[in-house]
Amino acid sequence: MKKLVRLLLTIALAFVVVIGFRWYRYVTNTDSPYDEVGITLNTAMPSPINAWGCAKLKESFGGALPPYGCAAENGTQWK
Repeated sequence: MKKLVRLLLTIALAFVVVIGFRWYRYVTNTDSPYDEVGITLNTAMPSPINAWGCAKLKESFGGALPPYGCAAENGTQWK
């Protein structure tokens, strides 16, 4: 039983690390703010993490339309 719990914790930790790295790679990229997987991950993050991610994206792409999850209510301005 102890080995099963350790295996499940290891799998969960690996999942969190992979998803976290993919999200971080998206918000710090300089290619495009419109990566579908990145947008989905950033939108799913808790508010403070999403806000930080949107701020990083705005630094790189402030002149472009914001991606879903970083747009204000009118959809054309950054949060």
